[in-house]
Amino acid sequence: MTVNLAAVAPFLSGHARLLDRRRFALTEGTGRADEVLAAVAAYRNPDGGYGWGMEPDLRAPESQPGGALHAFEVFADVAPVTTPHARQLCDWLDSVAFPDGGLPFAFPVADPTGCAPFWTGADPAVFSLQATAFTVAAALRVAEHDPAVAAHPWLARATETCLRAIRAIDEMPHAIELCFVIKLLDAAAGRYPEADELLTAAAKFLPDNGIVPVAGGSEREVLRLLDFSPVPGPSRRLFTDEAVEADLDRLEQGQQPDGGWTVDFASYSPAAALEWRGYATVSAISKLFANARLG
Repeated sequence: MTVNLAAVAPFLSGHARLLDRRRFALTEGTGRADEVLAAVAAYRNPDGGYGWGMEPDLRAPESQPGGALHAFEVFADVAPVTTPHARQLCDWLDSVAFPDGGLPFAFPVADPTGCAPFWTGADPAVFSLQATAFTVAAALRVAEHDPAVAAHPWLARATETCLRAIRAIDEMPHAIELCFVIKLLDAAAGRYPEADELLTAAAKFLPDNGIVPVAGGSEREVLRLLDFSPVPGPSRRLFTDEAVEADLDRLEQGQQPDGGWTVDFASYSPAAALEWRGYATVSAISKLFANARLG
């Protein structure tokens, strides 16, 4: 093992949000689910959605699909513990979604300070497969242990809408959209037989090593195998065992001398630059635990 686990908490103390410090403590076995839920509640709005920089490059207070993604990630972290806020988040999504459950990339913000232009420039009247897929994929992970989310009518409608849109893909999508499509299909495969077939079909868009350049991103920005398939599951069959092990080796070796991990994409505020490193560090540790590289 090459990871210096003892260096992670000090790194997070100096770089990360309280939320990610609590998530790390839960992952390593020293924290509690209620502490994580208390931290994520600070980003919650009265409408049941999440904003306030829950997505680091979208710092505006309004509830957004990007905030929903990260909130569902936390609700998946605390399994088997459930919270009524997960169902209420589905209620909010139901209230703002298009009739078929689909979502735009983002809703308007009043103050764009510190927000990435791709969030503030989004058209709220246009369906986004990327945004709907990233929200649904994370919600499906929560549905694995939360019956209220599993039975929510918004989730069923939105999943079917994504599956229809994925069926229509006939050329290489943007790397980030492809990533969330594969995550959705991975999470849906057990509940939707069609998802398993679509997952097999998506293999044609992935190189053997799982490295896909991000068009329009930073120089040398790429998505890697563990971005598409972070934990063992149906999507792993899209890659060889050797490729999986090689990317796990890369992730292990990515820890920096200060104890944290880095990202290869641009941040849009000084706060986001710190927060993304904290988020990436917790993500790296979670992946390594899930893939039996730690613990």
